[in-house]
Amino acid sequence: METRIMTCIGCPMGCQLTVEVENNQMVSVTGNTCKKGVEYARDEVASPTRMVTSVVRVPGRKAPLCVKTAQAIPKDQIFACLQAVRKAHVNLPVSIGDVVVPNVCNTGIDVIATRNLD
Repeated sequence: METRIMTCIGCPMGCQLTVEVENNQMVSVTGNTCKKGVEYARDEVASPTRMVTSVVRVPGRKAPLCVKTAQAIPKDQIFACLQAVRKAHVNLPVSIGDVVVPNVCNTGIDVIATRNLD
């Protein structure tokens, strides 16, 4: 059995979790003060995901366009996602929520704009 120590990001408490793992499955979790800690630990052991934020250069503008994934993507896809974002091009105007990179890395999740640009 393996013991993993992690900090829960399920709520603002940031509990220090001790997670017992066997065969890549959570056996037990301690240290959580709410049920989100158990859910976070289970998800983190089975299939860790993260939101990704970045910027895209906009031709003729000094300030880049801020973007993010519409949902969390598998953690092992973060660097590939960032490479796809780096290659992205946008045409102005852009509105909040506009898709900048559709279906990034074949995850079924889009990279979207987080601000308006005229």
